[in-house]
Amino acid sequence: MTPAELSEALRAVLTAAVADGSLPLDPAAVPADVVVERPRSREHGDWATNVAMQLAKKAGMAPRAFAEVLAARLADVPGVASVAIAGPGFLNITLDVAAAGELARTVVEAGAGFGRGTALAGERINLEFVSANPTGPIHIGGVRWAAVGDSLARMLQACGADVVREYYFNDHGSQIDRFARSLLARARGQEAPEGGYGGQYIADIADSVLERVRAAGEPDPLTLSDDEAQEVFRAHGVELMFGEIKAKLHDFRVDFDVYFHEDSLHESGAVERAVTRLRELGHVYEADGATWLRTTEFGDDKDRVILKSDGQAAYIAGDLAYYLDKRERGFDRAIIMLGADHHGYIGRMMAMCSAFGDTPWVNLEILIGQMVNLVKDGEPVRMSKRAGTIVTLDDLVDAVGVDAARYSLARSSADSMIDLDLDLLTRATNENPVFYVQYAHARTRNVARNAADLGVRREDGFDPSLLDHVSESTLLAKIGEFGRVVLQAAELREPHRVARYLEELAGAYHKWYDQKRFVIPKGDEDVADVHRTRLWLNDATGTVLANGLDLLGVSAPERM
Repeated sequence: MTPAELSEALRAVLTAAVADGSLPLDPAAVPADVVVERPRSREHGDWATNVAMQLAKKAGMAPRAFAEVLAARLADVPGVASVAIAGPGFLNITLDVAAAGELARTVVEAGAGFGRGTALAGERINLEFVSANPTGPIHIGGVRWAAVGDSLARMLQACGADVVREYYFNDHGSQIDRFARSLLARARGQEAPEGGYGGQYIADIADSVLERVRAAGEPDPLTLSDDEAQEVFRAHGVELMFGEIKAKLHDFRVDFDVYFHEDSLHESGAVERAVTRLRELGHVYEADGATWLRTTEFGDDKDRVILKSDGQAAYIAGDLAYYLDKRERGFDRAIIMLGADHHGYIGRMMAMCSAFGDTPWVNLEILIGQMVNLVKDGEPVRMSKRAGTIVTLDDLVDAVGVDAARYSLARSSADSMIDLDLDLLTRATNENPVFYVQYAHARTRNVARNAADLGVRREDGFDPSLLDHVSESTLLAKIGEFGRVVLQAAELREPHRVARYLEELAGAYHKWYDQKRFVIPKGDEDVADVHRTRLWLNDATGTVLANGLDLLGVSAPERM
């Protein structure tokens, strides 16, 4: 019996008790999903729920009395061995061995679909992350958002949501101008302009621009005027830099559905349309020759200029147009991932959301990520060989590989600062979390191969009542939590929950493996149902480990 099946059984018991009057409760109060969780102590049963404590007041009953009604009925449900009432009204549920063990077959037969669900079906979500300016390689903060954002997208999709991964291509404004001037200066053998960009990558791109232009037979930009030459380096340089960013992200197993160009907002008239919409809603006014958005009405600390006195759009004007564009494309939710330096940005963005008539933190969500520090040989890694001043995606991948990079960045809450020990992440030891989880999966595959060599076949027998060792019930219970963890990670926007779950599952599997030399017959021992049944459990564990690693964008190796 899976946790979902037990939850549905509880709901059916509740519904029946309400229908026959045993529980004086409004049928509408019966929850669509009755939450069941693993008790902290194994002695308290396989699963526990506090549903009686949640609903007793609505029924005008004491929680324990409410729980007694449920316990009596739940004890008759097939697969439930016993139900005990604890404390003020907790229900502690113990499944019979066969019902618990049946989960192994359910997982194997579901395969890649196990852990997926439809709880978020019907939600259209625009998830914007990374969105690094195309003026240099992706720095380590952007790499963290690449790992976390893509993992979150996978988890939202696993729960049924329609997710579009979007990259906001910042190709409008002064940063791009400084980038173009930096390329031109480097091509001329000059120092970077004030506020410009340095590093070997600038020289590489400048050389590539010259090669591309000359190969196409176009005028040599070094013979053009400053303005003309700068435009050549801007157009080609941005294209080359962004092409490299996309290629590096693809190699990092991150691809976007939409690359949205900021410039298009200004060229298409989207900014003007957004201002007009807000004016019609009564939230725009004129003062000091400028056009203002009255964001203080919605909790911002001050009103914001959206059109300057010279008629130019202020920075927030692009945000207004971009948010409205997302909503007009039919997205129910716009989730934006920003770096730690954007924390002060939240108030004005939520005020903007309200000004459009939407609900902050429902139609618009902002996730703030904290800094990442790399440590090697006990010392901080502070700069890139190529970029000169920052640590980049290449630096991390070159040091530890894609799997370790993605896993280590996604396994901690994004709103906490993390230190990554590059030496630890390259060790083949249990202290290295990605190795620990991947090794558990590889071990399940090795067991399956050895079993096949000795003629142990799942198809020849399955008796879940044989999975009666405490390590087996512990492993089964941990496997059963997977779907709930995935949904919780998606709803809370916390992919690290899946990583930490996988480490717990790997620990339960390794312990089972060490305690029960279980699948391979010993000596002259004949192959029996106990070997075949344990092979089902072994393979079920491997399935969940592989599914969880896939949600993190990490490979599940067959051998290590």
